[in-house]
Amino acid sequence: MRVVLTAFGLLALAATPTLARDSDAQVKQRIIEQSIASYSGNCPCPYNTDRAGRSCGRRSAHSRAGGEAPKCYVGDVTARDVAAYRAGSRP
Repeated sequence: MRVVLTAFGLLALAATPTLARDSDAQVKQRIIEQSIASYSGNCPCPYNTDRAGRSCGRRSAHSRAGGEAPKCYVGDVTARDVAAYRAGSRP
């Protein structure tokens, strides 16, 4: 009986979507990566560099008011963003 329960447990785990098993930290990192990747310019975040290799700093989209606001830091990602990501929609 124990083998059957273990096998059932493995089947249930295998059927669980990957997003549901990922930690919040992993989901937040994915959201940040996708946000940066979807930015059309070359300075989404202060820690990125421009084409000349200079730090973007305050010239980054994240640092400017208005316009696009890419998520660059874990603190930028809300619980609502994580829930939307897990539900399959993107924040």
